[in-house]
Amino acid sequence: MKKILSGRELEVMKILWSSEKPLVASEIANIQPSLSINTIHSVLKTLLKNKYIEVADIVYSGTVLTRSYIPFVTLADYLKENFFSASTLTAVSSFIEKETDHEVIEELDKLLQKKKQELEEA
Repeated sequence: MKKILSGRELEVMKILWSSEKPLVASEIANIQPSLSINTIHSVLKTLLKNKYIEVADIVYSGTVLTRSYIPFVTLADYLKENFFSASTLTAVSSFIEKETDHEVIEELDKLLQKKKQELEEA
């Protein structure tokens, strides 16, 4: 991973991370109506180029063939790579304060519990 995701990129990634199946652009737009389909296509292109996502399959969306996407980078890997540094507490606090997705908070909690257990065993 090369960079911290922008706001729009992070929005799309959170949708993909929380989905149990590959999604096409129109499904992402239905999940997050505040994002225009053009923005979603642009973000998906950037995420694909930067290897945050990958094409899962070519599927029909109505009568048109389109790509479906899945995350290539897990939420845990993204957080480890981008936030656990010298300013860990500040970054994590800011991220948690802005986070509204229950599944993302659960994933963070699991990571914290795992780390606590590792430290106790050391």
